[in-house]
Amino acid sequence: MSALVRTEPLPGEPPLLVSGDPYSVVVLLQGYAEPEGVDDAVRADGSVTLVLPQAWGSASSTRESPPEGGGAKTALEEVARGPILVDTGGPWAREALLVALAGQGVAPGDVTLVVGTHGHSDHIGNLGLFPGAALLVSHDFCLPGGRYLPHGLGEERPLQLGPGLEVWATPGHGGQRDVSVVVAGTALGTVVVAGDVFERNGDEDSWQALSEDPVAQERSRKRVLATADVVVPGHGAPFRVVREAPQPGN
Repeated sequence: MSALVRTEPLPGEPPLLVSGDPYSVVVLLQGYAEPEGVDDAVRADGSVTLVLPQAWGSASSTRESPPEGGGAKTALEEVARGPILVDTGGPWAREALLVALAGQGVAPGDVTLVVGTHGHSDHIGNLGLFPGAALLVSHDFCLPGGRYLPHGLGEERPLQLGPGLEVWATPGHGGQRDVSVVVAGTALGTVVVAGDVFERNGDEDSWQALSEDPVAQERSRKRVLATADVVVPGHGAPFRVVREAPQPGN
């Protein structure tokens, strides 16, 4: 990591709210990965994060379905007007997820878009709770009912969901199709919900062993650190990214 960039833990326990305009971020469930027993067994689950548009509230019970005739850009902008869930945890976390959503006044039927950062079971194990939501799992985007739309996401071409809200291609951990959600304009600056691009704060010596493409993931990590003020990693607490001005003569 560059000497001009360091990270530090973000205080607080889930649900951890980072307010913003036009989107707030709530870390509902904190991911973890803990060695257990022998044979390198690990007990793990992924972080679950809610992105809430400021305009959404209990009065939004009359949600509109995404237009059938439009393309991906129109559909993504439409579904981003409601609650967006980034990863769902594993199926063993089903009840904890439902309780965490209810704590924010959100029912499963209120969620309009679920983003799965990658296809591992500890990150997308509860997709079945959201049959009425559009799904963006890795690079696959479909509307409720299974209508898939091409969109052209790439490392140089993010998907724009709304003002300051984007989906980035961040390949590496699960291969070439991992994604992250970038939320600008919060009280803490830009929040990047990064899936397993970062396992946790301080994972510099361990992430490579879990990566399908370490070269691509290193590129994704540098890109995230260059933009984020806060990172929500896949298996640990959120952390701040602190940029220090270079000293004269360095």
